[in-house]
Amino acid sequence: MQIHVIRPGQSLTGIARAYNTTVNDLVEANDLPNPNRLVVGQALVIPIIGRFHWVQPGESLWTIARRYGINPDQLAQVNQIQANQPLNIGLRLYIPERPKPDKEINAYVEPLGTTVTPAIERSAREAAPYLTYLAPFSFQIQRDGTLKEPLLNNFPEIAQSQDVTLMMVVTNLEEGQFSDELGRIILTVQAVQEKLLDTIVATARKYGFRDIHFDMEYLRPEDREAYNTFLRKAKQRFANEGWLMSTALAPKTRADQPGRWYEAHDYRAHGEIADFVVIMTYEWGYSGGPPMAVSPIQPVREVLEYAITEMPSSKIMMGQNLYGYDWTLPYVAGGEYARAVSPQRAIEIAAENNVPIQYDTTAQAPHFDYQDADGKSHKVWFEDARSIQVKFDLIKELDLRGISYWKLGLPFPQNWLLITENFNVVKH
Repeated sequence: MQIHVIRPGQSLTGIARAYNTTVNDLVEANDLPNPNRLVVGQALVIPIIGRFHWVQPGESLWTIARRYGINPDQLAQVNQIQANQPLNIGLRLYIPERPKPDKEINAYVEPLGTTVTPAIERSAREAAPYLTYLAPFSFQIQRDGTLKEPLLNNFPEIAQSQDVTLMMVVTNLEEGQFSDELGRIILTVQAVQEKLLDTIVATARKYGFRDIHFDMEYLRPEDREAYNTFLRKAKQRFANEGWLMSTALAPKTRADQPGRWYEAHDYRAHGEIADFVVIMTYEWGYSGGPPMAVSPIQPVREVLEYAITEMPSSKIMMGQNLYGYDWTLPYVAGGEYARAVSPQRAIEIAAENNVPIQYDTTAQAPHFDYQDADGKSHKVWFEDARSIQVKFDLIKELDLRGISYWKLGLPFPQNWLLITENFNVVKH
């Protein structure tokens, strides 16, 4: 698999010829609605085994081999050249596929309204072969310890058919907001807490959930230890059933980080108690904030590098957005919210407005500007093959457990192809 960025004047025919593939394969891999309408700066995945490298000035077989992490003699043998011969600029070398690490992949799915739409169900079916876990969002805790269930429809059947573990997401959401008061009740009133654990066990048995995932957000700082104690009790209860237990954590860079989202989340304790954690490393750029990348690589790296000082890297799943945002300019705090867009839709918007896609090498994210039919200026930040590959490289560098996506339903076909290029997906 290889990533190619469209340059002015290029066509799918020429690109296919350069990589020894076909136009149809390129269209299918990238889900291109119009093969004749490419966007300058658009990233394509090239569906080949391994990749090609064109020799640049100053490069040698040794420097190229080091770049791709392979033996120079192997590279020479594969390309049927002498290991010590000078390389002509522009020579195309084939880089063989490298061994892939085993990683776990999770994706949340959030049906909204009163039905599971065909599009949401289809997205779950299409993603399931690439998933370790499928996480319907969410089972909402009630103040009496019962649960308000999400729409599940065919999600259990989809998971079972692809050997995917169903993740039961349990939240302190109340009236659409995370409730610290609901959290306090659950964590401090023992009768309600016992009722909740009984309800979780009965529900998980009913539907076949095998991981119980607590996403308890905006808890009061003074409830931090109570949350840790509750998790220890829950872990023992679920271990008796043979289930995993995981938690979602706010993206912290130090233990005493201030803020209601962060203070009740104890990285070290969660690392000791839970089987694994999902760290929500996204939403730096968010719908109510100023235009910027949703998950710029440097803040993501800082969070994860802190996390591995508090818990084993093998317990950490990096959170990743499957969407971007389209902001109307000028941005005004408290004004119009940005609109969420899929990576596919972002490219369509650029094509419709005939604007090139830029790539920010600091944030490692694509973006572009355009004007709508009413003359209003817009800024779009989104994800593409390049930005997701950078995240996969970070997962391998830090030897993390895997990646967790928020959320299915926004098309990003390149992501799933690159998963198969980078990882062997673990199935339990």
